[in-house]
Amino acid sequence: MSNAFPKNYRLPAEFEKQEAIWLSWPTNKESCPKTYNRLQDKFGEIVAYISRYQRVRINAPFLAHMGIRLSIADNEGDLSQVDIYENPTNDVWCRDHGPIFIKHNETGKLAVTDWEFNAWGGKFPPYDLDNGIPEKAAATLGLERFTSKMVLEGGAIETNGKGLLITTEAVLLNKNRNPKMSKADVEKELKGMLGVDTICWLKEGIEGDDTDGHVDDVVRFIREDALICMVEPKDTDPNHRVLKDIRERLDDLRAPDGSKMEIIEIEMPQAVEVKDWRLSRLPASYANFLIVNNAVLMPIFGQKKKDGMAEDKMSECFPGREVISVTAKDLVMEGGALHCIAMQEPKAGL
Repeated sequence: MSNAFPKNYRLPAEFEKQEAIWLSWPTNKESCPKTYNRLQDKFGEIVAYISRYQRVRINAPFLAHMGIRLSIADNEGDLSQVDIYENPTNDVWCRDHGPIFIKHNETGKLAVTDWEFNAWGGKFPPYDLDNGIPEKAAATLGLERFTSKMVLEGGAIETNGKGLLITTEAVLLNKNRNPKMSKADVEKELKGMLGVDTICWLKEGIEGDDTDGHVDDVVRFIREDALICMVEPKDTDPNHRVLKDIRERLDDLRAPDGSKMEIIEIEMPQAVEVKDWRLSRLPASYANFLIVNNAVLMPIFGQKKKDGMAEDKMSECFPGREVISVTAKDLVMEGGALHCIAMQEPKAGL
């Protein structure tokens, strides 16, 4: 473990070659009482898809391991590609509490960055088990671990792997995360820990987002010089103004060669609403997809026209990768989708 900044490391992009996907299985019924049983099968389905392409590493208490294997097998997953560790968690959002991997520029070796996690500003205690996952992952993999006292969730940052990072002020400058840190302090920590040199600040995220506005629901890189931006054409929708501001801000971004970024617009799904629920509007977005080796898992919401338009765009964005549509209503009822539950482990080496 090191408290000093890592030297000569970078934060890889999700579209780069991966070794594995990390997940935290839903084993705490108190965190998702209404969807708990359905989520067992949904996670089994998701693991089965990923296991066709690469390893899956799962955090779960030992007593849940047999049931997890059965769920994956029921969904015709490849159990030889699945590792299950005795790592209990409070909740399922591994993107936010899991290890954020960095890669050495000269040797290609991996290391883990371990940040503080406080359940999106203390909204959903307890979160002590979740906060301990990066340390356990580093120990399991035998990787060096660099620690930071700053609160950071993986869903709050998006990178092209070439030094550019996008985030939102509504999350990283929120007083419920790091009340004593200025914008300059936050930038210094991100640059020092993750090896990025340019930070693009967006203002806020979409409606219904427990996280205060994670970037992975609005903007995602598909290549180092191209990104997807969600748009809302209906000007009466509360997301219209927010996404319009973001789209305009992205015109200032530059690709590694200095040219303008290619920006692909995808329309948001229609509002997904649930009665008698803590979220009247769910944070449903096609941007919350997960890239794996040779495939992309994208969320769909039972909206034939909108889902179909998004699927077509996603296929254009990822030639050579299979696009797998996953019905995500039960996930977004709990506040996130496919990207939120998963954290990629990059492939070591250059």
